[in-house]
Amino acid sequence: MSIREELSATLKEALKNKDQVKMATVRLILAALKDRDIAARGNGKDEIADNEILSMLQSMIKQRKESAKTYADAGRQELADREESEIKVIEGFLPKQMSDSEVDAVISQIITETGASDIKDMGKVMGELKTKYAGQIDMARAGGLVKEKLSA
Repeated sequence: MSIREELSATLKEALKNKDQVKMATVRLILAALKDRDIAARGNGKDEIADNEILSMLQSMIKQRKESAKTYADAGRQELADREESEIKVIEGFLPKQMSDSEVDAVISQIITETGASDIKDMGKVMGELKTKYAGQIDMARAGGLVKEKLSA
């Protein structure tokens, strides 16, 4: 089942079960997806690929984590909790996250494949990670590991 089909099925299920948080979150995802598809048409594509959808979902999670922290710091726990529940819904569409040791191995492999030798090559390595492992790796954490390996 593709991510798009999974989103549609989840929305129908949420509507049937009257799950307001899941329904609203999936609708937000679908709206963002539609925006990206429209932008892709300008570049000659019909719709964005699954790896781009996964990247979009990770961005949405990152935004919600930042918002939840801001709300919690401001003493608005009910809003922080809402963001956290949206994160859980979005994470349900991501593939299983790779373990730290798997991430480390993948980064080492990509550094070897790309011939990256110093910090100037970080973009090359991160680009490969995003292309091959979108949704499976926390890119912020991976960025720190890549930087560490290339600086050594």
